[in-house]
Amino acid sequence: MGPEVRASTPPGGRRRVVGIAAVAAALEGEGLRCVVIPAEAPASEAESLAARAERAGIAVHRVAPRRYERLRGSHSDAPILALAGPDPHAGLEEVMSRGGAVWLLARPVYPGNIGFAIRTAEVSGADGIYVDCDFDHAGRREATRAGMRADRFMPVGWEPSARVLEAARRAGKRVVAIEDVGAHAPWQTDLTGSVLLVVGAEAEGVPPGVLSAADETVRIPMGGFIASYNLQAAVAAVATERFRQLEARES
Repeated sequence: MGPEVRASTPPGGRRRVVGIAAVAAALEGEGLRCVVIPAEAPASEAESLAARAERAGIAVHRVAPRRYERLRGSHSDAPILALAGPDPHAGLEEVMSRGGAVWLLARPVYPGNIGFAIRTAEVSGADGIYVDCDFDHAGRREATRAGMRADRFMPVGWEPSARVLEAARRAGKRVVAIEDVGAHAPWQTDLTGSVLLVVGAEAEGVPPGVLSAADETVRIPMGGFIASYNLQAAVAAVATERFRQLEARES
């Protein structure tokens, strides 16, 4: 069995805990949010830890082999994984204070696109994501469903842009807008540290008032004739580049 390690993740407190010993230690009070084991033929030690987690009220996910392989990544022998970190139901001020990346979707239109963006933010290790739109309960539920219930692991809020920007400023975050204008591409911009990343509507982009409040505007290059990328594609491009920069700093 491979060494017990904790996978490196962006700052903010959310992290994977990998392996028997690390998960057992985390169960003693580190604030685990969920445990993941293979659905087929899990190791006996992993099943025992999963049972302990369930008795403690921690969600246990038994997943298909292919998904488990993807989740454990380079830790090819780890029979159990867990997610540790802050409460996914934390309020706006707490989320902003965590020191990592938070996303703001300013006036998007389509629930499916919002859901895909929420999912992308969670996969990239964001501290939280906030959506400024006029959806009713049904629209929000559709977006959450499209996001594969990422709100189980990461705060997902529905807030006016002005309130999110004010909270970001109080927490000392840089505000970076993502548009088809701007002086620099994502890989020419420092996306690390405590930052609020802002994307706008699918056709209209970031609203002018929000755009003017940004410290910097990142330009996503486009070479085709359609007006813009899908909302999720823009989020993915910047989230992946931020992750690359964080890993480069650690190496």
